[in-house]
Amino acid sequence: MIDIHMFACLQDNYGFLVHCSETGVTATVDTPEVAPIEAALEERGWTLTHILNTHHHFDHAGGNEELKARHGATIVGPSADADRIPGIDVALGDGDVYRLGAIETRVFDVPGHTRGHIAYYMADAGAAFVGDTIFALGCGRLFEGTPAQMWTSIQKLMGLPDDTRLYCAHEYTQSNARFAVTVDPDNADLTRRVVEIDALRSRGEPTVPTTLALEKATNPFLRPHSASLRSTLNMADSDDVAVFAETRSRKDNF
Repeated sequence: MIDIHMFACLQDNYGFLVHCSETGVTATVDTPEVAPIEAALEERGWTLTHILNTHHHFDHAGGNEELKARHGATIVGPSADADRIPGIDVALGDGDVYRLGAIETRVFDVPGHTRGHIAYYMADAGAAFVGDTIFALGCGRLFEGTPAQMWTSIQKLMGLPDDTRLYCAHEYTQSNARFAVTVDPDNADLTRRVVEIDALRSRGEPTVPTTLALEKATNPFLRPHSASLRSTLNMADSDDVAVFAETRSRKDNF
């Protein structure tokens, strides 16, 4: 019933189309670039009916008004940031459930990267569209939120089933990997993953989507509890928020 099509946009963004075969409803998750979205719709033979925005940044909402004018699409976005989502029609917040055709979509408030960021979880597809909250081996920079907010947001997403596929909005994995090994050098799972990532990128293949289980095992931003990571940071007795904050600070200056 649910078909997800991923494609490249801009320099390092990904675009996603979500199609309900039962009803024909089709959404783009964010609008990073109009031309690739239109090309993907034409390739698949789908008609755009909805735009699901995760947050207001231009590389996520910059194509809203053009696509709405062309297709009459309904724009859905975060209620906490409704004033910065161009053309928004439906504002959603934490715990809301939105039906995209026959697809039940659960909304999580995940502030930190921005004050009003949401993620969309589609249980029937085993998929979560997490915007710039979690990346493969990384997390979003804290432009408008605090470490405590971002760690709380990440924990919400960590509560999803381990086999959930995380559709991150950017191809940052190789650079994230170079940082991750500096704070978690003894993580054998991470070491193996870095080799796999380098092989994928050498072939021009994406590292997205990732899975929640893989991120829990290898992403330092999901592992502030890790004894090995804490040892590297010399923070054995610190709380998780402090460890997360230090990890984010080091990434910002990496």
